[in-house]
Amino acid sequence: MCADIALTISSGYAGRRLDQALSALLPDRSRAFLKKLFAAGLVLMDGAPAKASRRLRGGEAVVVRVPPPETPALAPEALPLDVLYEDGDLIVIDKRPGMVAHPSPGHGDGTLVNALLHHYGGSLSAIGGVLRPGIVHRLDKDTSGCLVAAKNDRAHRALMRQFMSRAVEKTYLAITEGAPRPLAGRVEAQVGRNPRNRKFHAVLPNGGRHSLTLYRTLENYGALALVECALMTGRTHQARVHLAHLGSPILCDRDYGRRSRYTDGDAADALSLFLAGRPSPMRDGEGQAILSRQALHAWRLSFTHPVSGERLSFRAPPPPDMEAVLAPLRAARAAQRS
Repeated sequence: MCADIALTISSGYAGRRLDQALSALLPDRSRAFLKKLFAAGLVLMDGAPAKASRRLRGGEAVVVRVPPPETPALAPEALPLDVLYEDGDLIVIDKRPGMVAHPSPGHGDGTLVNALLHHYGGSLSAIGGVLRPGIVHRLDKDTSGCLVAAKNDRAHRALMRQFMSRAVEKTYLAITEGAPRPLAGRVEAQVGRNPRNRKFHAVLPNGGRHSLTLYRTLENYGALALVECALMTGRTHQARVHLAHLGSPILCDRDYGRRSRYTDGDAADALSLFLAGRPSPMRDGEGQAILSRQALHAWRLSFTHPVSGERLSFRAPPPPDMEAVLAPLRAARAAQRS
């Protein structure tokens, strides 16, 4: 039996194609997945299958019918999970860097889903399909921090509605190369596939999808900065794209930054630049790597419990690799003030 997702198209989508609107309203579903649903006649408007190209007026009632998951071929794996909260409806996890949220080409095991299947078996929501049981939203492989998963379909639907309506508060911490200018503000822009390389995303002069990030610099060391980002929308790679757009990409961001690793040689260079008061571009350093993934962490997550209605807020402490980057700079600042 299909799981139905009922949507009402807002006036803001007037003039757009139905498939474009659904791609925006269901950010956790790929375009390829939606295309299959249209082809199978599982996207309904006025009770009849709708065409992907149908132009919208606003106010239409749409039902997306998600087929039931097949028998999972995924193997449960006894992987450690850092659980921040758990009840009969949901789990909030502090995802470790390097863990993929759900299986994908090249990542058939070792994922969060494999771990969830081991810990919770069949007590996960089926709305995400056979490869994503319980997964309401995702974090990039190398992004750590707060992530919520649903144990039943009721909780999953309610959480999805909150993500779609921007009722979920998401705050990230990022270590950037150089401090953004200005030190605090907002990035509001259209974001979409980079026309020069569609594997990546970029701020576009036209087209794309609206995105908004509020940011402020918490610590500024010249060569490096610690920046708080509140994501008001949920676009792919949003914080990474926006900080790069400001000229201060996330440290060790292979796709949008300037380097793939941060070494003890780089740390000595950054410390020297901070103490000398001459911020300048960092150079690739020799030595042992301190950080070799993007320095981005989903620090805080707040949402309304899908059953009790209670507002829940969670905080995951930054992981050791990010703390190791900042530790000598913080020590130097503390010594200056003493």
